[in-house]
Amino acid sequence: MERDGEVIRQLDETDDLEMVDVPYDRLNTETLRSVISEFVTRDWDEMGFYHYTLDEKTDQVMAQLKSGKAKLVFDPLTNSCNIIPVT
Repeated sequence: MERDGEVIRQLDETDDLEMVDVPYDRLNTETLRSVISEFVTRDWDEMGFYHYTLDEKTDQVMAQLKSGKAKLVFDPLTNSCNIIPVT
């Protein structure tokens, strides 16, 4: 790909790129809630008899971020954010 005379190489699955930690507290509240909402609607499996609302799921993930049990990461290969457990 070329932009303004500069050749830009596209990333592909053969690139050895690591996820980048994103400090959740550096995002504005609305953006963070949007990222979490997208995550829970994409990756949340309902287990048991109780079904959580979107707000409840979002609040649970926010609590995990604040407690350090989960972290927000950016994947440069897929150009997307994810929330993963801290081990």
